[in-house]
Amino acid sequence: MKKYIITSLFIAVATFVPRLCWAQVTAQETIVIDTIYANDTKNVALFFPEPIRQGITGSDNFIFTYNREKEQYFGLLQAKPGKESNLLIVNRDGSIFSYIVRYKKNLTKFNYFIPKSSSIGNERPIMNDSISVATAESKIDNKNYYYQKFSSYLLERKQRVGRIKKRTEGIVLSVENIVFDTEELYFVIEIKNNSTLDYDLNFLKLSVETRQKGKKKSLQRLYQEPLFKYNQPSKIKENETVRFVYVIPKFSLSNDRRAILELHEKDGERNIKLKISHSHINNPN
Repeated sequence: MKKYIITSLFIAVATFVPRLCWAQVTAQETIVIDTIYANDTKNVALFFPEPIRQGITGSDNFIFTYNREKEQYFGLLQAKPGKESNLLIVNRDGSIFSYIVRYKKNLTKFNYFIPKSSSIGNERPIMNDSISVATAESKIDNKNYYYQKFSSYLLERKQRVGRIKKRTEGIVLSVENIVFDTEELYFVIEIKNNSTLDYDLNFLKLSVETRQKGKKKSLQRLYQEPLFKYNQPSKIKENETVRFVYVIPKFSLSNDRRAILELHEKDGERNIKLKISHSHINNPN
């Protein structure tokens, strides 16, 4: 009889313990929702880690106001006497915050600084880091592939934007074409070496130059970093002509500004500064 009782007790415990553990795990995963108190005579301010995109209360006796035209980091809560309700907040990055809201005549707290850790989730599923990196790399590769194909297409065309050319000591620098596509400007550039010496390219830079008005006239220069370079050479041999493409983020120029294409020779002085007017930049092909 004793053996039977012990065996039965062991079976009962073995059956009960897993359920107890499962209940503990479930309790640990339960999200605890905080309560925020408000009334109709004071503003209760909630400050979030990201700008508020949307704020919704579950009852008309609670009002949550925030800037709907220009996203800001805080909102204001007011309440009228009545039953408790809930407040749902969505931040610009998709983070979701949820609270129980209750009316309280006498308030002791008027400002709530909400940490990122208080978020109960995100409206968009957060991808694994490795997936995000792979996706980003894939986008870059696809973009570069498009730049390459479109640049190759432009080099095959005979289209010209106008006469943009300058020469020095047998070296001729010209911009054959400027083409706008999607969000970029494509500069089709040509360098001719009519001299008897090879030309080693040190650098080729595109910048925007602003003429400062006033008694002391000065120039400010801002360099435009290319997104992609197609077929740019490091050397132009004697009597050789090379054509290549610079892909630059789209920009426009006012009347007092112009673009400057600077060509510098490595270990030499055959340098060229080619000025490109605002009209050519603002009216690409």
